[in-house]
Amino acid sequence: MGKKIFGQDTAILVAMGANLLSWFVRTFVPSLLPVLVPRLPQEQTEGPVTDSNNTKCVVIARPGGVEQLRVITLKPGYCTTGYNVSPREGAFARIKDLPNDCVIVRIDSFSVNYADICIRWGLYESANQYVGYPIVPGFDIAGIVEHVGTDVRQFRVGDRVFGCTLFGAYSSRVMVPALHLRLIPSGWSTSQASAIPTVALTSLYSLFLAGHFPTPSKFSNTGILIHSAAGGVGSMLIQMSKLLGLSPVVGVVGRSAKVEEAKRLGCDVVIDKSATRNMWNEIAAASPSGYAAVMDSSGVDTLQQSYDHLAMTGRLIVYGFHTNLPMGRDMLSPWQWLKMAYKMTNMPKLDPMEMGAVNKAVLAFNLSFFANEREMLSDLFDQVLAWLEEGKLSCPRSEK
Repeated sequence: MGKKIFGQDTAILVAMGANLLSWFVRTFVPSLLPVLVPRLPQEQTEGPVTDSNNTKCVVIARPGGVEQLRVITLKPGYCTTGYNVSPREGAFARIKDLPNDCVIVRIDSFSVNYADICIRWGLYESANQYVGYPIVPGFDIAGIVEHVGTDVRQFRVGDRVFGCTLFGAYSSRVMVPALHLRLIPSGWSTSQASAIPTVALTSLYSLFLAGHFPTPSKFSNTGILIHSAAGGVGSMLIQMSKLLGLSPVVGVVGRSAKVEEAKRLGCDVVIDKSATRNMWNEIAAASPSGYAAVMDSSGVDTLQQSYDHLAMTGRLIVYGFHTNLPMGRDMLSPWQWLKMAYKMTNMPKLDPMEMGAVNKAVLAFNLSFFANEREMLSDLFDQVLAWLEEGKLSCPRSEK
């Protein structure tokens, strides 16, 4: 976490001030919105532009509303980069300075995640801590290798690859460590491949923390509860849970239209919270002895009950807090900040002594902090790729 003022993270205070400024200007003097969008020194503002020399990207120059999202053209010789590239250069890097262990990928497809909205708001901790602003959002990429570092042996110019960059994906060209890339499996499109890395690695690491990978758990209870089961991470968790022998696999979805998709992916029981009066009664009935693992990205609305429904030796795995935050907001009004503050006061508080007595655990993580865990992520990626090539994992529904 960053420095604090009056007990509050300074990055959050800066984000709040920037968002409230965006809200005020948009609400009362919208003609001044362009003033809130600074130009960047790496941005080309005149002269010829060609795809072969210039990189285009979506940049966020400062926290705020949607006015901060701009498509820009970088000066010749620049590309975007993630903070997993060493040495770290911020949001942009010179192609001629390509590190020995990295490649330049001409991006054909990238994924869009809810985290990208949080980055625009200024509420994504790893973005604040390791990059700051300006920043190019996005994690997942797929495309063609254009340049190869001198120490890279597994790729050649022209290879079709997919993988992860820790920010920098909303771009036509990115610098990324070769270890975070793999060849696209035969028969897969770039749009399908770009939908895989973040959700698959998050899912597999969740199952690792829950004690079910790489060695199957020996505990008698193997039930797993997956919130947001038809989402990106949820769809991968369902399939991986079945591959690892967990049962029953119980999924929670937010709309009736998602029930069939969750069943198709392998859920033994699907609970539609929009069509039930008591979701938690149905969750308890689906696995009367509780759950060995509960996968929860929902946050304040579900965390306490998720913990309560664990079996003895069960683990609650937390990798998101989307009910703590607004959904589908182009800007954060004063009312939204008050709601977020109120929800933070309702976060559950767990007693470690009580946890020991009931033999339950809570583990939380965010893969965007794992830039230095290259070997671990590489091993997880190898397993994901093996399942993809064997046809054991299907792609989340995607559109290019």
